[in-house]
Amino acid sequence: MRILRLNDLVRCELVGRLNRFTVQVVVDGKVCPAHLTNTGRLEGYIVRGRSGLCANIGGPKLKYRLIAVEDVKGYAILDTIAQGKVFEQLVTYKLIPWLAKCSLRGRNFRLANEIIDYVLDCGGELRLAELKSSVLRVNNYASYPDCPTARGRRQIKALADHANEFKSYLIFVASVPEVLGFKPNCAGDPKILEVMKYASERGVIFKAISLYLDEEYWITLTNNDLPIELKC
Repeated sequence: MRILRLNDLVRCELVGRLNRFTVQVVVDGKVCPAHLTNTGRLEGYIVRGRSGLCANIGGPKLKYRLIAVEDVKGYAILDTIAQGKVFEQLVTYKLIPWLAKCSLRGRNFRLANEIIDYVLDCGGELRLAELKSSVLRVNNYASYPDCPTARGRRQIKALADHANEFKSYLIFVASVPEVLGFKPNCAGDPKILEVMKYASERGVIFKAISLYLDEEYWITLTNNDLPIELKC
């Protein structure tokens, strides 16, 4: 199902990563830096010579933002801003059955010392939702994380520790095409499974959706309830 079209994208070619938030790309034959919102290692995607799509953001230092990289079908969406926008569309238009009674109430909610992506109003009950970008493919499964993530573990633990105050969702956005389900990546972070199991036992709801960017630049939803296996 097509959800959101991304306009004004330009083709680019990857050169490499400059730092955590910047990559080097070639646009119209010129090498230039581009903003990267995804802080994962993305080793299978930030590869020299690989084709991608950038948005012209016209910033004073960075003119472009890397949005997606060519994959087995269409493009894998690396940009976490685009992932968030499509999630908001899915909630607003009731396209996720398990969130059909929910609407967006707020963003960037402080829970203890952590920031959680969304506050949802679900039939008058406030719930929390934290999105996790899953751009890693392991044996046809989307996976997270692709590197150690102390911040991610803290956020998951915060949801679990406050389960008596807020019902919450941990939602993995599998933004790569052709995946069968989601699994945690213990090779990326050996401590991630332990905190996920703790959160599940405390009542945090684990969900996943899968999507990708098609050849006409539409973010396309392929599964609004992707199967999850909490094992490595």
